[in-house]
Amino acid sequence: MTPSRPQLTLDALLVEAELFAAQESVHPEPAMFGVTDGKAVGTYIEHKFQAHLHERYLFAFGSSAKGIDYPELDVDLKFTSVRQPQSSCPFRSARQKVYGLGYSLLVFVYDKTDDPIAKTGTLNVLHVIYVDKACTADWQTTSGILKILANQGNLDDLLAFMSERMLPLDEIQAEQLAEEIMATPPQPGYLTISNALQWRLQYRRVIEQAGAVPGITRVL
Repeated sequence: MTPSRPQLTLDALLVEAELFAAQESVHPEPAMFGVTDGKAVGTYIEHKFQAHLHERYLFAFGSSAKGIDYPELDVDLKFTSVRQPQSSCPFRSARQKVYGLGYSLLVFVYDKTDDPIAKTGTLNVLHVIYVDKACTADWQTTSGILKILANQGNLDDLLAFMSERMLPLDEIQAEQLAEEIMATPPQPGYLTISNALQWRLQYRRVIEQAGAVPGITRVL
């Protein structure tokens, strides 16, 4: 009989991410030769990582309700090039810039190189970083809010700041969020989150701070 696979845990996910990254970094792949589309590269490596996990663990992958890859672990998977370490994610509300995305991130940052003689492409994974959901708010937004509060700022100061930062809120939503901030100040976030139809997440600060800030773990 084939032994049953254990349930995937967060610790196991991080261990397997490190193992997979090391394997992928030395694997020349003909299907990746000449591919420059970041989405195509991300899809390839994501499917390969899922197959790697499926061989070893039981888990539910993907959730249309939550819109994240590992709903049972509250973790979303991101693959991005070191040349422009960023990705998109669904927009839920402007609160995400202040209080975080509502789930954690597992970010693989790779550098793709092609071998023109062998006609293969290799994805050298330079960083694997786990960002706890408590750290997934926007750096400039949270640091600005915390400075205002430290300087005895009030509701009007917060409303002016949110207007300057162009948070996608109407007047009523802005006032509700300002009141929530006064009652419950946010933690510092370490992402750069740009306004768009989808949030645009940028990871340079996460890469810089990995291992130095609680909640941002350098897996590799």
